[in-house]
Amino acid sequence: MKFGWKIVVGAIIGFLGAAFGTAGGVGGGGIFVPMLTLIIGFDAKSSIAISKCMITGAAAATVYYNLNQRHPTLEMPVIDYDLALLFQPMLVLGVSIGVTFNVIFPNWMITILLIIIFLFISTKALLKGIETWKKETITKKEATRCLESNGDNGEVVVPKPPPGSLSNGTRTETKVPKKTKVSVVENVHWKALGLLFAVWSMILALQIAKNYSRTCSVSYWLLDFSQIPVAASVTTYQAFCLYKGRQKIASKGEAGNNWSVVKLIIYCFIGLVAGVVGGLLGLGGGFILGPLFLEMGIPPQVSSATATFAMTFSASMSVVEYYLLKRFPVPYALYLFAVTTIAGFVGQHVVKKVIDMLGRASIIIFILSFTVLVSAISLGGVGLADMIKKIERKEYMGFDNICSYT
Repeated sequence: MKFGWKIVVGAIIGFLGAAFGTAGGVGGGGIFVPMLTLIIGFDAKSSIAISKCMITGAAAATVYYNLNQRHPTLEMPVIDYDLALLFQPMLVLGVSIGVTFNVIFPNWMITILLIIIFLFISTKALLKGIETWKKETITKKEATRCLESNGDNGEVVVPKPPPGSLSNGTRTETKVPKKTKVSVVENVHWKALGLLFAVWSMILALQIAKNYSRTCSVSYWLLDFSQIPVAASVTTYQAFCLYKGRQKIASKGEAGNNWSVVKLIIYCFIGLVAGVVGGLLGLGGGFILGPLFLEMGIPPQVSSATATFAMTFSASMSVVEYYLLKRFPVPYALYLFAVTTIAGFVGQHVVKKVIDMLGRASIIIFILSFTVLVSAISLGGVGLADMIKKIERKEYMGFDNICSYT
């Protein structure tokens, strides 16, 4: 690995991208890929593979940081393990499909899909951030009014939450002082974590076995399709428990108890799509899961932490798959992995301090929206420039054959 200005500038951009990306729960892949292509000089598909290594480092650091953090208002971890258990299996399955599509799909189609999806997500996130900011302003005004009332007549007045609060019925107070930190052993839901690791391990084993099978042979497709029942069984089990009321999405408070069959099917499908998009574009599934969790009424801190937690499994799966395909040089990947790991810790620490100081969790949503918008502009620009060059050189721009890939 040659050390020079390119690797220095790339490391700085990667550090900033990881810090912002993990704070917003989106990973930062939309910044990593253009940086790797334009500055360091990798080809598009190698950039996507190295991007996954960088996302894994940033996500792993964020998860480690959040393991003993608590929900902003409820007595539970900031990572909602039941929510992750509903989405992560389909996310990992989607990544496997997305990596295959990355080999097959032409770059121009990937670019168009990316621009459309990211502009939509960025707009939705921005509107959600503005809405949340307004609600936080109302809450702050109510709190100030109560303090003034308490000072005037000595009576204790409890402020009412603003109408249509962010968490859709989430309780905002407890009778006992809420713990801000607990030990990791006490804070982790080990059963859910065990199921998540089991799904990850089984799909990883199938992927490794598939790599040693002849492409497009009977055993190759059997191993490939065997991933579907592995992922679907765990997601179906969690969806059934939510529907029957045996489990609930606790981070939503009382609103986390009511689940219809149609809603559960839609959410599982979106989890699959998030994985496909992540594997296809070299991004973390958090670009879709983060905004989706916010729309579900999950508080921003929990949305960011849970999306990053689920993304750690999917991104690490992509790293192994791309490594088996020999799509990235290991020294570069290890160096940039270390850079984004440090950035993940820094980003989480700084954003938490800012939220505690200002009392506005909507900052996370604005970071998410900004990161997605920058990713749309940078990735879209790189993709369009590449498309124009190929048209000028009259290169083949159609679909590739997975069976002929080496």
